[in-house]
Amino acid sequence: MELEYRKEGDYYLPNLLPPDSPRVGKFGRMYLRHLREDKEGIYTGMLLKGTLKEHVETIDRDAQDLYETIVRNQAKQYGVNEELKARDQMEWVRWMNAIRLVAEEVVIKEVLQL
Repeated sequence: MELEYRKEGDYYLPNLLPPDSPRVGKFGRMYLRHLREDKEGIYTGMLLKGTLKEHVETIDRDAQDLYETIVRNQAKQYGVNEELKARDQMEWVRWMNAIRLVAEEVVIKEVLQL
């Protein structure tokens, strides 16, 4: 590994940059916090190997895909559609909130395994 140095006063300091943070959504942030707080050994090992960012991004992508699929399928199953939204907005909001909460719980248990 080749390092570059910069002069600070009388000292030469290495130009070290922290690894890039993963670009993730809600589920990826939840998973990253879980690793950092509850699985310190795994978190540190992946961070040192340089695989943490890719791993968290993959988990986030899988979780988001499952979440969207569950929401879409449940809305279809229960008839929560644009017609209901036009007819009774509050009922549509109640159904969508319930569906989203269930989908989030499934993703947290199945994908994130929290």
